[in-house]
Amino acid sequence: MEALEALRTRYSARVLQEPAPAGAALEAILESASRAPDHGRLRPWRFIVIESGQRGAFGDLLADQARRSRPGATPEALERERQKAFRAPLIIVVAAIPNPETKIPPVEQVLAAGAAAQNIMLAAFAQGFNAMWKTGDAAYDETVKRAFGLGQKDSIG
Repeated sequence: MEALEALRTRYSARVLQEPAPAGAALEAILESASRAPDHGRLRPWRFIVIESGQRGAFGDLLADQARRSRPGATPEALERERQKAFRAPLIIVVAAIPNPETKIPPVEQVLAAGAAAQNIMLAAFAQGFNAMWKTGDAAYDETVKRAFGLGQKDSIG
């Protein structure tokens, strides 16, 4: 698929199904992400790939965050949070990791990570896969960020 066609026709899917990108297709997606515009060539991002077999642990992390942030949550509500990990056969968490020691403002570094996320979606679409961008309360939770090895000033987009 040509670049302009991908830009003009890409959409966020409502449902994601197997097969997930794997092998060379996943490598192409991550390589495309790493070519995002990046003032200062800092590469202020990290990609955390959650494959099919890891979704259960990710779902437990989401349910735990919901339990901590909403003490009155019903077991059904916690299970709905857990099941969010299974909305896609593959999840790529995009984290912005700004470097405060450079002259590039942190906001530009976060925007670069957002551009990397857009490249992920375009590269997936260009290869015939669907994609969607989803975040929720867990993306802003310090315990969740620590579980991914991220610091306080890092963000998940």
